[in-house]
Amino acid sequence: MLKKIRLTLAILFFAAIILLFLDFTGSIHALFGWMAKIQFLPALLALNVGVVVALVVLTLVLGRIYCSVICPLGVMQDVISWINSRKKNKRRRFSYSPAKNWLRYSVLALFAIALIAGVTSIAALIAPYSAFGRIANNLFAPIYGWGNNILAYFAERADSYAFYQTDVWLKSLPTLIIAVITFLVIATLAWRNGRTYCNTICPVGTVLGFLSKYSLFKLHIDANKCRSCSLCSKQCKASCIDFKNHTIDYSRCVDCMNCIDSCEFGAIYYGRSPKKKVNVATKNTTDTARRTFIISTVATAATATLNAQEKTVDGGLAVIQDKKASHRHTHLEPPGALSLKHFAQHCTACQLCVSVCPNGVLRPSTDLTRLMQPEMSYERGYCRPECNKCSQVCPAGAITPITVADKSATHIGHAVWISKNCIPLTDGQECGNCARHCPAGAIIMVPSDSSNPDSPKIPIINEERCIGCGACENLCPARPFSAIYVEGHEVHHEQ
Repeated sequence: MLKKIRLTLAILFFAAIILLFLDFTGSIHALFGWMAKIQFLPALLALNVGVVVALVVLTLVLGRIYCSVICPLGVMQDVISWINSRKKNKRRRFSYSPAKNWLRYSVLALFAIALIAGVTSIAALIAPYSAFGRIANNLFAPIYGWGNNILAYFAERADSYAFYQTDVWLKSLPTLIIAVITFLVIATLAWRNGRTYCNTICPVGTVLGFLSKYSLFKLHIDANKCRSCSLCSKQCKASCIDFKNHTIDYSRCVDCMNCIDSCEFGAIYYGRSPKKKVNVATKNTTDTARRTFIISTVATAATATLNAQEKTVDGGLAVIQDKKASHRHTHLEPPGALSLKHFAQHCTACQLCVSVCPNGVLRPSTDLTRLMQPEMSYERGYCRPECNKCSQVCPAGAITPITVADKSATHIGHAVWISKNCIPLTDGQECGNCARHCPAGAIIMVPSDSSNPDSPKIPIINEERCIGCGACENLCPARPFSAIYVEGHEVHHEQ
């Protein structure tokens, strides 16, 4: 029963989190957005003390339940391992192996140094939630989008609007390559040895593994009942059961309950460490552990739900423009990021904000100093003042929650005019697109020749009013580069 409960919760968590990255309508986040906020590293960087404490308490009470139920990368490894185990000759394919503590703690030390130094892009390479986010956004989301577009194609011909077309495009080639390599490495390790990544590389697994050694409820082997048949060890995907010595390495055990399910002699049970010989029936032990598991999991979910953000209505999809990116001396981050430094120190590069951006503005950076961390660019759309989705879904506090009213008053950059690209000067044609579409009214058109009122009009920018939304850059008809672009501000400020 414990295994069934664990599997049910793990499937629900995994399905909900992956939908956060696949859903382009924004409706899923209203229900399950809190699941991203209870991931360990994002909660730590967001200084979400309630969630961090809840996860620590959960581990100290029940062991590494986080790794087997809440962490999407952990569940993904279980799925891959399960697929391989469907082969008849591989259903009992694991064996005990000593812990590689030197590797585990070396990776943890590198991870901690990167975080302290503010180089979160390096830490994001091995962080489990960030790695899963990149895989979901760069590999799973395009497949989901293509499938949706196929359905939309046939629905349109049947005069149905149950589905609608969505854009599927390459946001960043380096990030895609990293996502593919990460997936192949983790998938290979899971296919061959189960939870190798979790117990040798994952820094979160190492931290929680240290805590789980002191957990109140654990798996135990009754040496009096054990027949040393090795079935438990062959089913242990964490390779942490030494059946010969009747011991379990709790720092690596993820409480998957496979060993209980496989033991034919009732020698393994989940509960408190016995002070004397255990005479309690297996059924009673299972029922007690099951009740404790459910109560603790529900309490954790309730705590996290209190921190969930409310869903806001988006401003619709921006018109796609066939443009090339303008060169910016200072890159752009969305309103709510506060400053470039704050964003860089908190962002885990999980790509969730990239997934939910309805305007095609956010995409992973290719700059080595902030590789994979999102940045803004306006070739495909602009940052609509009425949309604040990215600030509502960020689990790490890199983009703090911001209201629509505050966003309209937040200056993330200012427009810069490039005269050599401007159509009134290059083609002698009237334009004024930038002025017409500026939501802040920061652009006016004036005669290019002050002595001739009939000369072609050119834009004049009021930098004090410009908020850096990029409407002017995106809607400028000049090709391939816009005649007006947005230069970022290192520190955002309100009007």
